Amino acid sequence: MTSRSGNDNTFAVIGAGMSGVLAGIKLMEAGYPFQIFEKADRVGGTWRENTYPGIACDVPSHIYSYSFELNPDWSEFTSPGSEVQEYFERVSKRYGVDSHIRFNEAVTRCTWMGDRWEIETEKGTVEHFRWVIAATGILHHPKYPNIDGLADFEGPMFHTARWDHDVSIEGKKVGLIGTGSSGVQITAAVAPEVEKLSVFQRTAQWIVPNERVVYTEEEKEAFRTDADLLRTLHTEMSTAFNDGFATSVIDGNSELLDDIQARCLEALETVQDPELKEKLRPTYKAACKRLVVSHNFYDAVQRANVDIVTADIERIERNGVRAGGELHELDILVLATGFHVDAFMRPMNITGRNGIILDEVWKDWPSAYLSIAVPEFPNFFMLNGPNSPVGNFSLIQTAEMQFDYVLKVVDHINQGNLDLAVISQEAYERFDAERYEAAKGTVWATGCNSWYLDNNGVPFAWPFPFSRFRAEMEAPKLEDYEPAKR
Repeated sequence: MTSRSGNDNTFAVIGAGMSGVLAGIKLMEAGYPFQIFEKADRVGGTWRENTYPGIACDVPSHIYSYSFELNPDWSEFTSPGSEVQEYFERVSKRYGVDSHIRFNEAVTRCTWMGDRWEIETEKGTVEHFRWVIAATGILHHPKYPNIDGLADFEGPMFHTARWDHDVSIEGKKVGLIGTGSSGVQITAAVAPEVEKLSVFQRTAQWIVPNERVVYTEEEKEAFRTDADLLRTLHTEMSTAFNDGFATSVIDGNSELLDDIQARCLEALETVQDPELKEKLRPTYKAACKRLVVSHNFYDAVQRANVDIVTADIERIERNGVRAGGELHELDILVLATGFHVDAFMRPMNITGRNGIILDEVWKDWPSAYLSIAVPEFPNFFMLNGPNSPVGNFSLIQTAEMQFDYVLKVVDHINQGNLDLAVISQEAYERFDAERYEAAKGTVWATGCNSWYLDNNGVPFAWPFPFSRFRAEMEAPKLEDYEPAKR
């Protein structure tokens, strides 16, 4: 390994989820000294935080893996969340990343000091780094609903990302607010165990039917012994995902999306009760919201003990939820109400050049050049930051390409091509204007309300083809950065 530490390229990585562990591995390979600051007591990010019943990867497990550390032992085509968590823990230990992680040490402040970043943690520790990599993700700040009487409920109540495993749901009357991916997975998992499940649905979801595929021991052994077989599977799945679905969502009139909607409608036809079927029928285009994948949701909601409640919730009372004038009595209330996807690094205080505060730059909505950088914040990059392809590409592949890009920028600094890595205001505004216009033609802008939309109703996810993303990541455009002083 070639050490580059002589260039004083010290890195602070914020977060030890999927992107943070990746950053650690790549920095070790490159020979750069680094520290990873993690607010919790172990790695995993969203997979550490979310342990609710039924949690599973909703993309094929074989592409939700680092390209350099493919896993032959996934139990299913879309594996349970516990396996994904175990994968990241195992990889972090195997590559020696754990020894670089400061667990239980959240970053509270990042301040640019003129030539490096000053970082302060919740323990009061202050240290300096030349580079900061924010690998904080977007699905980690739970969003609680604004419903009257929420604090009045007397039974156990928790968000899906804060599931209380000390509370038994068996034989209980359970209420579930929300029908996104988490709500659908929970519904399918707990319906057979509870006395009654009341699902409070504001918007029906498009459910993509997927046959549950469990890998046999023979198949896993074949993956273990034939690296080419595993590599080919990863490549084929990635290509199909990135050049198929990922490309179709940027075209609101894609034929592939029409085919997906037809498949969803065919699955909906398995619901026998006409009234229930209409409750579950979406009124917007498939993929306008994040598609929900399930092999057993429609079976679960047809159980006699499951009630889909579409009446508006009026208030929460001490013993249940009142909706449409009717009190639905509950023992336990679960909030599947998503996350603050605009938080990113916040609430930490990040101050760039000239005293500019990131929170003020993002007061309307977060945005970033190529989803990784913001003007006036030198040597500061984000992995899966604002405008990343959160709904269309593999997040792991995205992070790998983004980090390769970051290292190329660092090389330009080391070679003297740039003094600092600072995106110009012109490049930032040019990219954001182009992104904003392109987003209006995507399927996410076809008339639904989803977490993909900013506060102006415009989708904030990457709106260009995968080929554009790959091209942008392959070689940094030096003309988009502030030039070196000669």
